Amino acid sequence: MLRKSLLAVSIAAVLGTLAGCDSNDDESTVIGGTPETSLTQYVDTTIGTGGLGNTYPGATVPHGMIQLSPDNGVSGWDYIGGYFYHDDLQQMIGFSHTHLSGTGAGDMYDLRVMPTNSRSDLLRANKEASEFDHENETATAGYYQVMLKDYGINAELTSTERVGFHRYQFPADDRSEIVIDPGHTMNWDLPTDTMIRVVDNQTLEGYRMSEGWAADQREHFVIKFSKPFKNYRLFEYVYGEDGTQVEGNEVKKDYTRAYLEFETTAEMTDVEVKVAMSSVSIEGAYKNLEAEAADLDFDGAHERATALWEDELEKVEIPTEDESFNDEKRIFYTAIYHSLLGPTLHSDVDGQYKGADHQIQKAEGFDRYDTFSLWDTYRAAHPLYTILEPERVDDMVESMLAHYDETGELPVWSLKGNETDMMQGYHALPVIADAILKGIGDFDREHAYEAMKATAQSLDIAGMKHYLKDGYVHYSDAEGSDLWAASKTLEYAYDDWSVAQIAKLLGKEDDYTRFMERSEYWRNQFDPSQKWMVPRLANGNFISDFDPEEYDRGFSESNGWHYFASVPQNVEGLIELIGGSKAFERRLDQMFNTEPDLEEGEELPIFSTGMVGQYVQGNEPDQHVPYLYNFVGTPWKTQKWLKEINEVCYADTPEGICGNDDYGQMSAWYVFGAMGFYPVNPANGVYAIGKPIFPELTLNLPDNKSFKVIAENVSDENIYIQSATLNGEVLDRSWLTHEEIMNGGELKFVMYNEPNKDWASTPESVPPSCLPQS
Repeated sequence: MLRKSLLAVSIAAVLGTLAGCDSNDDESTVIGGTPETSLTQYVDTTIGTGGLGNTYPGATVPHGMIQLSPDNGVSGWDYIGGYFYHDDLQQMIGFSHTHLSGTGAGDMYDLRVMPTNSRSDLLRANKEASEFDHENETATAGYYQVMLKDYGINAELTSTERVGFHRYQFPADDRSEIVIDPGHTMNWDLPTDTMIRVVDNQTLEGYRMSEGWAADQREHFVIKFSKPFKNYRLFEYVYGEDGTQVEGNEVKKDYTRAYLEFETTAEMTDVEVKVAMSSVSIEGAYKNLEAEAADLDFDGAHERATALWEDELEKVEIPTEDESFNDEKRIFYTAIYHSLLGPTLHSDVDGQYKGADHQIQKAEGFDRYDTFSLWDTYRAAHPLYTILEPERVDDMVESMLAHYDETGELPVWSLKGNETDMMQGYHALPVIADAILKGIGDFDREHAYEAMKATAQSLDIAGMKHYLKDGYVHYSDAEGSDLWAASKTLEYAYDDWSVAQIAKLLGKEDDYTRFMERSEYWRNQFDPSQKWMVPRLANGNFISDFDPEEYDRGFSESNGWHYFASVPQNVEGLIELIGGSKAFERRLDQMFNTEPDLEEGEELPIFSTGMVGQYVQGNEPDQHVPYLYNFVGTPWKTQKWLKEINEVCYADTPEGICGNDDYGQMSAWYVFGAMGFYPVNPANGVYAIGKPIFPELTLNLPDNKSFKVIAENVSDENIYIQSATLNGEVLDRSWLTHEEIMNGGELKFVMYNEPNKDWASTPESVPPSCLPQS
């Protein structure tokens, strides 16, 4: 962790191990092997690892296939990311190569590697372990380091896209080994077939097949060592029991392990390890290794990873030297980092990958991505990519279309060439619509529309039969029935709006009319007598005992409060149904000011975190709600509540993300908020103005353009916009377009400690929600 890493660096410097610590011509200070002028100094990857964020602290590159990170070796909610900052025993069992960032799904953890020696026999579930402490730990973008106290071994990790790099510094010992463990398992993950083959005294190859949340996961690997091992032992074993040694150079079973002994008679001995992965074959792993790592040692890979992250972080430049903003800068740049961890690369260097149809496929002319957490990321993360990474958005859409070609539907929540069908909605549609409406990419628009339309009509989607017939998904609390029906109706209606816009763009008027009609099915979920979105029975009746605070009764991981405004495609229509602007404003006020009504000893569900009144930041469905004050002419209240949410939900600490980061959605929300605007409707090219955090911020855009956001006088007290200009012209509306941002220019706010209730208060100043960007 960067705020504690100087001690770790000083120890490592004595040992001579940290990459990049040689003197530099510019004599810049080095922190974790990184010049202090680098923006990576503001990335602390332990943020989110100590509370409910479920992030991992290890080494990866933007959207990389490899997520090389430490594991504590304990199963449970806190260890979904493999590592929990506040692990009771402060023990580590090794470093595995795949991890999910900020999800609620305990999967991955492929191929554990752990250095050991004779100094300790610590075991945890038959796995070698070592104590560690955070004072001897460094975690930043593309690099991780920790001292394994029980062994006296310093461990460092970095990566390329498809290859993990380890460097272990061993003290002198007569039994120094590196353990290779494809049988390693945590949480939902379960190996079904593993193999290790010793090729020579510096090379291993093998595979790990597993099942878990994703049913058919395949990881083939090749491992290269910088020094020859002098002996090896291969084992097959039953989990939790002692293994049986196997003769020969190959072992194959559900659980296998290799122990490789190295000569470490010198005072300190470095051993570097390269691990290449492929979902296709061992041959594919060799190709990945040759293409990405043949000419790289650990230091070279670390330097490259840092440069890749620096390139991404420099797309948003915060020039302030005011140290009072340093905490916010660490939160902000770590949030950009977390936003760019997924979707993750899935194809090999030759384009081959395991398809969602479980066949080997080949991406022609694009990189195939997977890990699409779309119920979460369509809201803010994917719109952020259209600003920061429009060139990669093209490949992401091509990847979604490849999933459609392989399965007949666009992805819902896809992982490692599998469809998990987690959560609801068909939210690839707004992501693709957003790219098309913003003119991003050269993917085939007709093919994209075909995929969108086919997905939106698929009867395989839960509740779709009733949705098409009656205009809403039937609710029932009977066992095995649809408990999240109201959420589905609302989310399907938004997705239908998305496909309607592309139908109109392509001149498909009949389809446009039909899908626009479907986009208004949210009205069928609205009970005019109660003025709430209310679960509705098959006979057409709304449930009579509706309580908006009751969880999981018609609403996905949520309640009626969190979904009452889930109509981003027609906020104006929703305001009208609730009773007009004043009534809607009162509802918003009530949401932020009504504390949960809990019985003594009762607790909120684990996904209901970061509460501000009935608003919940720790889950996604209502994350656009603070910006809805803009739609009723009171944007000063948006500014007020954004400050409260940021203070409650984000911090420069391991607990600094108040709920699952969900592959960057929580972080992308913060990034947008800090920049001063947010996509209430994620696919219409319009951003509602919020409350900028920094005095100055510059988006460095394609084609050498830049968009600067200035917040004059901004501070912890001066949170209210007094006036605004866009490119020197008075701006008295509370929204921007994507085009205005990407064309470059300057947005300037003057901030004060009292609200200007007249700014952007007229009906003409509110953001549009129905219309796409023209």
